[in-house]
Amino acid sequence: MIPDKRTDILQSALELIAERGFHGAPISEIAQKANVAAGTIYRYFENKDLLIKELFRDIEDKLRETILASYPADKPVQDQFFHLFGQLFQYLLTHPIHFRYMEQYFNSPYGISHRRDKLLGKNIDHDGHDTLTRIFEEGISQKTLKDLPLAVISSLAIGPMLYIIRDHTLGFVVIDESLIRRITEACWDAIKR
Repeated sequence: MIPDKRTDILQSALELIAERGFHGAPISEIAQKANVAAGTIYRYFENKDLLIKELFRDIEDKLRETILASYPADKPVQDQFFHLFGQLFQYLLTHPIHFRYMEQYFNSPYGISHRRDKLLGKNIDHDGHDTLTRIFEEGISQKTLKDLPLAVISSLAIGPMLYIIRDHTLGFVVIDESLIRRITEACWDAIKR
């Protein structure tokens, strides 16, 4: 297999950023870890900001692919939520380095800007709209979900899962299929009417 420098750069950036944060992963160290010259990185990415955003998009695409596999679009909102939640939970548990990266991304100016754009309808996925937002909007319009702002519904539904995954990665809680189901039910209960 021929080494792919772009992939090596992204993987090295992912590992360093997940471990040390954005500022603790200078281009020189990413290049050293990827076994390329620092100038090579700039052939693939104009600057570090674009590298960070491209890494986010790569992970987001993998997440989207996982979530949309066997997605029950023709089922009720609750079934769609349980599918999405379960797939997202499993993905983040089995890809802890992606979780750590995404957690840093969403707690940085990059993620704040991304979330603001998403809430304003500027940041939509390949099929035209964010899947989770669509579930929430449909649930609110069907009066299945509480009539709260989308940001509040999202925080009530997904926020607890992210804290639980963080606690799992820190060894505070052991998560199995049964617990995932119970957590999903509790998060659904938080947003349902």
